[in-house]
Amino acid sequence: MNNLIPSYLYEKTNLTRLVIFTAIFSLFFINLFQPFGSREWYPNISSMSYFFFSSLIILTGMLVVVLSRIIMYIYSKKHPILYWHYGVWILVEIVSMSLFYALFSMYVPKQGAVRAFEVILQNSIINTSLVLLLPYSILWLYFSWKEKNLQLLKLSQDETGSDGQKKAILPFYDEKGELRISIAQENVLYIESSDNYITIHYLNKSKITGFLLRNSLKWMDEHLSSDSPMVRCHRSYIVNLDRVKVLRKTKDGIFLELDALQTPDIPVSKTYYEKVMKKFSHYSV
Repeated sequence: MNNLIPSYLYEKTNLTRLVIFTAIFSLFFINLFQPFGSREWYPNISSMSYFFFSSLIILTGMLVVVLSRIIMYIYSKKHPILYWHYGVWILVEIVSMSLFYALFSMYVPKQGAVRAFEVILQNSIINTSLVLLLPYSILWLYFSWKEKNLQLLKLSQDETGSDGQKKAILPFYDEKGELRISIAQENVLYIESSDNYITIHYLNKSKITGFLLRNSLKWMDEHLSSDSPMVRCHRSYIVNLDRVKVLRKTKDGIFLELDALQTPDIPVSKTYYEKVMKKFSHYSV
């Protein structure tokens, strides 16, 4: 709890997204579920008028969130924000909005309150918690996912090895174009296809690991860089020529032996033989 919250939670762009998304969520919430005794605010009006006036009240209450996040943005420039700070911050937002809606329900409707203020406030806290915590949680997950994707992409574009040279990083995407994993090129052994999935076999702390990914070998082949040592050698395999130590011709065909232990010999089919030999000769110079 004494750790700093992720910086993406108080970035200016993400704070703007949070306010807009929470406002939209609140509008849907109040008009679908009519919490806070909101139907009593305007009991004798049409549904369309109710939608207009209730939405106006909700957006007015959202000013609490707007002011709160502006203060948070300014505060974060000079002070660190811990997890417990953030929790208290959200609690203050919930209580502040609950007070606004409770006071509105108590004094604004023409017929007056029919319940005690404590009861109205209690219900307002419950409803406000749903109005704020649900979109906050959704956006936290979204921001976290986006940040991890950016970090993986950054690693795939620029990573420096112990020798001071940039290490080539291979990004691997699924069929939806989402980055799923990035692996140092030197650690990739081969890629194997199976139906609509591929398995990336690579070295992880000197152990061979497989990563299953929903995509096609054809897509992978089409998106390989021309100067990459990765080459398709079979309808079911793409191999890293940097890891090939022997190219062996037998009566059963042509096979590639890798320099990692416990890896199978990778077959080379006639369809890809010339392509493999051309690239292999380049890498063997």
